[in-house]
Amino acid sequence: MKRIVSLATMLFLALPLSAWASTWTLDPDHSTAQFKVRHLMISNVKGVFEKISGTLNLDDKDITKSKVDVRIDIASINTNIKKRDDHLRSADFFDAAKYPTMTFTSTRVEKAGPDKLKVTGNLTIKGITRQVVLHVAGLTPEIKDPWGYGRRGASATTNLIRKDFGVNWNKTMDNGGVVVGEEVGIQLEAEFIRK
Repeated sequence: MKRIVSLATMLFLALPLSAWASTWTLDPDHSTAQFKVRHLMISNVKGVFEKISGTLNLDDKDITKSKVDVRIDIASINTNIKKRDDHLRSADFFDAAKYPTMTFTSTRVEKAGPDKLKVTGNLTIKGITRQVVLHVAGLTPEIKDPWGYGRRGASATTNLIRKDFGVNWNKTMDNGGVVVGEEVGIQLEAEFIRK
């Protein structure tokens, strides 16, 4: 009898969790992972990874208990120049054949002001994992799309040093500058669908 009461108590205590904890899937058709990097020290080159996936485990009662995981297909890189994209996929840069996926897994979520979050997590590129911080604007309130699915959106930005992840290729110019900048700006636009 004691065992049944304990089990019933555990189930009762778990019920409120299901009322506000939810799982969301990244909608790859309406989400983007963009980047920009300095070229020849005079302009920025922009690109996008076209294949991304991910999951958001959201705790609306306490956003700091939420968690996000994102996977990016390295071979899907697109800067609109095939020769450059092939070079970026090569061992000089991302080595997509050996390291086909880039991942981000959050380790901490903090409020950073009205409608702003700071999401700290582990980013892995080329088998090298470093801690990065995403500055998130949004997580919008849930809306229902015309097909009845719940959706939410958010934007996130960060900057990283590519050499920290083993993306080292470069050439030095006559003036002492380099062909490819070291700092990379990242912008994520995420739309999530309730599972």
